[in-house]
Amino acid sequence: MASAKDKIAIKEWDEFLKAMRQDTALESDKTKADIEKHRAYLEKNPVEWMKYMFPNYATAEFAPFHKKFIKRAIDNAEWYEVISWARELAKDTVVMMTMFYLNLTGKKKFTIFVSSSFDAACDLLLPYMLNFEGNSRIDAYYGPQKTWGAWEKGNFTTKCGARYVAIGAGQSPRGKKNEALRPDSIILTDLDTDEDTRNKDIIDKRWDWVEKALIPTRSISKPLLTLMLGNIIAKDCCVVRAGKIADNWDVVNVRGSDGKSTWPQKNTEEMIDRVLSKISTKAAQGEYFNNPVTEGSIFKGEATWGKCPPLTKLRFVVAYADPSTSNKDKSSKKTSFKALWLIGKNDGKYYIYRGFLDQGSTDTFIDWFYSLRTYAADKAQIYWYIENNSLQDPYYEQIYEPKFRDRGKTEGRISVKGDTRKKPEKAFRIEGNLEKPWRDGDLVFNEQEKGNPHMERLIEQFKLFDMKLSAPADGPDCIEGGIWILDNKMHEIAPSDFKTFSKHANNKRI
Repeated sequence: MASAKDKIAIKEWDEFLKAMRQDTALESDKTKADIEKHRAYLEKNPVEWMKYMFPNYATAEFAPFHKKFIKRAIDNAEWYEVISWARELAKDTVVMMTMFYLNLTGKKKFTIFVSSSFDAACDLLLPYMLNFEGNSRIDAYYGPQKTWGAWEKGNFTTKCGARYVAIGAGQSPRGKKNEALRPDSIILTDLDTDEDTRNKDIIDKRWDWVEKALIPTRSISKPLLTLMLGNIIAKDCCVVRAGKIADNWDVVNVRGSDGKSTWPQKNTEEMIDRVLSKISTKAAQGEYFNNPVTEGSIFKGEATWGKCPPLTKLRFVVAYADPSTSNKDKSSKKTSFKALWLIGKNDGKYYIYRGFLDQGSTDTFIDWFYSLRTYAADKAQIYWYIENNSLQDPYYEQIYEPKFRDRGKTEGRISVKGDTRKKPEKAFRIEGNLEKPWRDGDLVFNEQEKGNPHMERLIEQFKLFDMKLSAPADGPDCIEGGIWILDNKMHEIAPSDFKTFSKHANNKRI
């Protein structure tokens, strides 16, 4: 007799099936001849086949990287690919639709489906089972697929002859066959976990299992499609090891090297900005940019929070901006941030009063200047600077200067000067010029700005900084530029009264 828990599960499954049938309902006026003709057309056009068979999944137009993967998987019977598409880029869904195409057209017959545990593999395999049983369009075009007596969670065989078996990492895959056939496809998804990647012994053992137990279940003389799905969550993990030997390692981030959405049909720039604004840089890099970052080794210890001197006590302050428009910088492959910070100096200490560090539009960037002007409210002389080196010129002249002129007509002009100095390499500047002030407590963050996400983001970028620029460093870069201007301006005004910035520098770098 079924338990209460089993009865609930059966009821939920029936509800899933009902919803699936409704979502994939067939056009009522189609004849059998229409279906045959349409099926022949669709099978020659795999992307159209997937859009038609899975209208409840294919809710946005496929991106170019989706289409390229589908072609590779279908055209190459013997193929090994690692798919590291960021969250929200539908790697599991696109792979599932591709496998359905291969199964229903008779190209692949037996799949071993692997995840970090058996339960995880079974859960991830449920959408396959659900669609084979409840997708009305598959029923109409290929016939009912459920096989009575061979239909259980984690192990089922369809009427078209496709079998799926779920196993967890480390479990024995030996002896798995679909009648006389050895596996002709292996799917590994979410094999790595955050906890496991902290232990090299676990990764070694798991990878050893993949190479010595899982892959050899194949037939040497028959082609095998191997797909490993997973993001790069650690510098050393199964995904990274597989990527090094795969026929193709497809790494796609939520934004490309041009800073734009890689799937704009689904994820707009505004949507991405919203999501990234609510999580840390560390989390964003790991989840959406295949860039697992850890706390850096340069800016150690805690940031120095303190009370900033009243602006009226200072001779002047510097507001330094970095529009982060360069596409030649190493960090352009990561998430780029615009930055603007108000910086002052008193008794040898540099004070970060207030500022902005975020992704956003050009108009938002201009808004920041006027917000800082209101904050200062004529309490101090402000020198306004914006980075305008050779990587960004003539972007500043073409984009920002006209916008400042237009805004100035209604709200008063802010006199912004371009910083055109030829800067040393970014990582060396930041380390050489800011590490010692940070270490000595001479880089002070305004305690009144605690909790301000822009200030918290700035400190986080300091903490994640390393010489490889593996995480965004637009905030520290902006601070370095502002302090350089600040010290040189002080030296110009009263060289005998002020120590220059170079006195604080790490001599091995600058």
